[in-house]
Amino acid sequence: MLKKYIAGLALLALAGCQSTDQETNTTTMADNEQNPTTAESEGEWISLFDGETTKGWHTYGKDAVGKAWIVDDGALHLDASNKKDWQTSDGGDIVTEDEFDNFHLQLEWKVAENGNSGIIFYVNEDTSKYKYSWNTGLEMQVLDNNGHPDAKIKTHRAGDLYDLIASSPETVKPAGEWNQVEIISNNGNLVFHQNGEKVLETTLWDDNWRQMVAKSKFADMPNWGTFKSGKIALQDHGDNVWYRNIRIKRL
Repeated sequence: MLKKYIAGLALLALAGCQSTDQETNTTTMADNEQNPTTAESEGEWISLFDGETTKGWHTYGKDAVGKAWIVDDGALHLDASNKKDWQTSDGGDIVTEDEFDNFHLQLEWKVAENGNSGIIFYVNEDTSKYKYSWNTGLEMQVLDNNGHPDAKIKTHRAGDLYDLIASSPETVKPAGEWNQVEIISNNGNLVFHQNGEKVLETTLWDDNWRQMVAKSKFADMPNWGTFKSGKIALQDHGDNVWYRNIRIKRL
């Protein structure tokens, strides 16, 4: 009888260990899904913003991030209280330190009432040739569709490939609310998602692309939309805007 009792206790202890191991593994997998890795290998998520500092970013053409960009409650916030022309004093577009070719970018944004900004990619930071990030990079528009006058232009609304292709359906939320977006660019195939829905898809760098660019405001900008690798930029358009949960995966 005693032997059977001891054997039963051993089985219970073993089951408890296995249960604990399974719980630990489940927790680890959930944590890995929520927290992007900072590893640079292909196919892994790379965090572009740690929620506490501006590490990994600098103002376009400069060595550091302008003081108008601050970390505010886990978000990168452009404080546009001190405007200078159409941008912000000591602001400017900020760009990543690294360049990306084929990528999957995810982030969240919100904008103040009547606000305007943009997520720009394939930016070539040769300031001897290009004054602004948007002189080379493509832009996913960030906008208050209900308040900013740019929304009257079909290809200038939130989620659009700026000045080229309108997004559809329109899934943007009102000013002051967070929007989750994704930009996927892989071997010339470009896809935008906004708030869980695919809103745009096109092919880059083919004859149709070149024809679209020739009819856009970028037609007189040498090499615009031709770079197949570049930096990611967050635009200073002189309005308060917030970005958070920024991560990217190399494809």
